[in-house]
Amino acid sequence: MEKMKRVMGLIRVNWRTMAGFELLYKLLSISVFTPLFWGIFNGIMKVTGYEYLTIENILPFLVNPLTLAALLLLFACMAVYTMVDIGAVIFLLDQSYQGNKMNLVQTLKFSVQNAVKVFQRENIAILFVVLFLIPFLNLGVASSYISSISVPEFILDFIIGNGKLLFLFIAALALLEVLLLRWLYAFHYFTLEGCSFKEARRKSSALSRKNKGKDLAALLGLQFFFYIVYFILVILGIFLAVFLGGLFTKLKILGIVSASVVWVFLAYSLLIVSVFGTPFSYACISILFYGHKKKKQERIVHSRAGGFEESRKRKKLFHAVEIAVFIVSAAFCSLYLYSVYNHKVSVQIEYARTMEVTAHRGASVSCPENTMAAFRKAKELGADWIELDVQQSRDGQIFVMHDTNFKRTAGVDKNTWEMDYSEIKKLDAGSFFDRSFAGERVPLLAEVILFAKENGIKLNIEIKPSGHEQEFEKKVADLIKAEGFWDNCVVTSQIYEVLERVKSCDKRIQTVYVMSLAYGEINRLSAADHFSIEATSITEKMVSDIHNSGKKIYAWTVNTEENIYHMIDLSVDNIITDNVTLAKESIYLSKTSNVIAEYVKWLSE
Repeated sequence: MEKMKRVMGLIRVNWRTMAGFELLYKLLSISVFTPLFWGIFNGIMKVTGYEYLTIENILPFLVNPLTLAALLLLFACMAVYTMVDIGAVIFLLDQSYQGNKMNLVQTLKFSVQNAVKVFQRENIAILFVVLFLIPFLNLGVASSYISSISVPEFILDFIIGNGKLLFLFIAALALLEVLLLRWLYAFHYFTLEGCSFKEARRKSSALSRKNKGKDLAALLGLQFFFYIVYFILVILGIFLAVFLGGLFTKLKILGIVSASVVWVFLAYSLLIVSVFGTPFSYACISILFYGHKKKKQERIVHSRAGGFEESRKRKKLFHAVEIAVFIVSAAFCSLYLYSVYNHKVSVQIEYARTMEVTAHRGASVSCPENTMAAFRKAKELGADWIELDVQQSRDGQIFVMHDTNFKRTAGVDKNTWEMDYSEIKKLDAGSFFDRSFAGERVPLLAEVILFAKENGIKLNIEIKPSGHEQEFEKKVADLIKAEGFWDNCVVTSQIYEVLERVKSCDKRIQTVYVMSLAYGEINRLSAADHFSIEATSITEKMVSDIHNSGKKIYAWTVNTEENIYHMIDLSVDNIITDNVTLAKESIYLSKTSNVIAEYVKWLSE
């Protein structure tokens, strides 16, 4: 509790300047620097001759010497911009520690001069720490500009599903966590004492020795405190809405008033938490920094404000400028949040009614994947589509299986091209999931198409070539043609040439390009009628561009409530998920109201 008081004391001295700076920083991030950085990246693509980026062409793009040089410079600029934020906050906290009040001009001058030191050769490691180490570990010490960086959900799902990879991932995170705790005070040394980042890391390691456990506990406690504060604000907003809703019940506008009040309250609460998030984090670190220095009797070196005498007139002018920046930035950020909210509302009305849900490999959470049991369960849960993977056997039969080896799902260590279907159909494809599914077989694609026709469900058929197939795409196309199933299926692949071959076999088949990475003018890929894109790569502009070209966008694999609602907000056409029930319920709620309104309704009953 004593540390919390000291943290708040550091913030209190220069809180107006901190708030003004953070609002200005976010304003510039939204309106200037983020578009500028993406513009530079687009320029790199144009100069190197790339109109779009996919997982198939990303490697040659990245190893291009011109790309490497340009990206290094771009990352350096991003690190400088991020260091402006970190440096300004540390500077203001240090001045607060001395009892000095600073204005916005002094803060900007110091932080910019400090940030440009990133370009010095001995400080190049800042790139790694600022852009990669801090965001992924997320101990509450990231600048707001880089705090949204995250590992894609499909990569995490793959790691979690593999015991060895999960162990290695956890071990790597633990090692990086230790490394971050060793370098926790490097930014303070770099900013306050003017030493190189290499020297700053050395000093930080010495200062944090024997204190890493306490420091980690303090930082985790900080994040917990922030969650509690925001949770309390959410609860207060909901109860406020219920109270006001009760006053207006007779006027029949409970839902409108409640939802509006909650949104405005939460928007400003989020703005406040966002503005003071970085200062609060570094205030905690500053308290630990000064405390460890005193304990080790190490001299505390303070930052210098680049002083100049302020006349009363100039002081009033600076004060007026700070107030103007604060008001304009707050208004802009609030309008930005409000416009996002309005976009959500309009999007839900226009698109949610037609948004569809695809059961990934069938109902693979409840049943063994890619089996008839999983497909029947998907239908029972109300899925609009079933996503399945197809392989080709040694005798040319098209059957349903994700892996090219039977070991994981059927317990036989043989590849798909090494067995005839007469052997494959005898395999047990259910026991790996649960003994109650013992005897579940590997189905043929033809069987699944008949099931889909009888039950009125559509199929997302992903072709998984191994390189051993013969006329793979033609045989899939022939099965679709034989059942006249063109209007109720799409054929997908992660290999663009596969789609081209499908189109050459039968132009009536709708094709979907499956992409774990998508950037640029992907609409130029003419063999793809639609796109299935990993959820973390999807942006509002991408959805708009794809829709404007008359194509649809599928999002995969979306399993959490937060990510499902994000996809709904972005207006994707199809959500591919392992959790069909959650996706269907989320879409239904988005059509009728928003989540907060549901809480309000529940509390008011």
